[in-house]
Order: sequence, then structure tokens, then C-alpha cells
Amino acid sequence: MLAWILVGGRLTPTFALAGLPTPELVVAADGGARHAAALGVKVDLWVGDFDSSDGLELDAPREVHPVAKDQTDAELAVSLARRRGATELVFIGAFGGRFDHAAALLLGGVRLAREGLTVTLTSGDEWGWPLLPGRPLRLGLPAGVTLSVLACTDLGGLSLSGVRWPLTGADIPLGSGWTLSNETLGGPVTAHLETGHALVTALWAE
Repeated sequence: MLAWILVGGRLTPTFALAGLPTPELVVAADGGARHAAALGVKVDLWVGDFDSSDGLELDAPREVHPVAKDQTDAELAVSLARRRGATELVFIGAFGGRFDHAAALLLGGVRLAREGLTVTLTSGDEWGWPLLPGRPLRLGLPAGVTLSVLACTDLGGLSLSGVRWPLTGADIPLGSGWTLSNETLGGPVTAHLETGHALVTALWAE
């Protein structure tokens, strides 16, 4: 089951965003519910401590949590989606906003992928996909998209094709800038990793 998780970062309407598959479930994490109107979707579940949704009216069942809690609103939304049977998650509004929340969401996306879920993160103009060993990525991106591989750990055997600067079996240290700001050529982009965990990101605004 495909679920959209609406979170509180930036949202930029783009053709790429409009091309996302229709979700079977939409869960809003607190102020992320503001994105529902721009996306033209109905929220099925609304969860959080509701400290960032003042003045927002939404016809959706609410699950209210205290501000003092040990999970973010996004994590609570993920738990709800998984209990409803979601196996594929698209986080919308994932980039921008508070750095700590955005970083936790991106790293959390890698963790969810490790647990077997398919994860996409987007704000419409920025995109991210976890890359794990044995789970290669194949992305259909137009030419001229800025593509990066963020090494969340030391990486072993990174191979990347369909880009201006391809790689074959490269070892990349944690946090290296070596794999930032590549450029797509217009054919399929493939990424394969032998060891470690990474996040492939794209600046894709068309």
C-alpha cells in the first residue's frame, strides 16, 4: 500500500510532484496538513501534538499527542500508516524548515528502508531516495538534474551510471563531498551499493 506522509517542510508545486502515483492513504503530521490543499488530496488521518497547526481547519480524524513525547509527529504518522498496512511511503514537505527535523526525517527514511519499506522524500523541487546494499535504484530523470549521493556511513562499492561523472565500485567515506553535484544525462540513472547506507538526492523542479 502506498501512503503519503505530509510533513511540515517546504512544498513547491511541480510537474514532477504532480506525477506521483495516487496514494491509498494520506496521513498528515501536524502542520504538514497545510499541504493537502495544494496537493488536492483528502487527509485520512491527522496526528501530532498540534503545536504547528494553529488556525488550520481540516475534516479528518485527529490523534492528539502531548508536546512532551519521544517521537516526532512524522514518526507518529509513519506508525499510523504502517499499522494501516503501508509498505511504500512518500514524505511530502520533507525538505526545508527546521534543520534538525529535516535531518532526522532523511536519516529516518534510510532506517525505514532498512526495515524493508520503499521510501521517497520530496518537497516538489528536491527529492531523496535511500540507497542500501542489494537494493539498487533505477530513476527516470530528465537531463540536467543535479544529483548527489550523500554517504550516511562509509560506503563500499558505489556504482553510478546515467550521469556526467559515473562511478564503478567506488569507496566513499562518510560525509564526503566527492559524490555531490553530479548531473543526469537524460537516460535512466542507476545506483548500486555493496556496503553502507546512502541517500540519493535530486534537484528536480520541472
